[in-house]
Amino acid sequence: MRDEYPREAPNLTNACIVMFGVNVAWILVLIWAIWGLIAAAFMGLSINRLISHLHVWSMARRAAAIRRGKNT
Repeated sequence: MRDEYPREAPNLTNACIVMFGVNVAWILVLIWAIWGLIAAAFMGLSINRLISHLHVWSMARRAAAIRRGKNT
């Protein structure tokens, strides 16, 4: 008899990261084609800065959680 349900869900984290990169790449190419290289470079730098701020925010929240006694 065949199992109807899989035992665990597949880990799709790597696929998500790869597809995020692919989507960012084609969006930057589209911006480059429409408005030029300066706009695409500005958008890339803005995304990089946003990701950096998200990392700092995440580390601050993790440190605050540890101070409260929660190990995450």
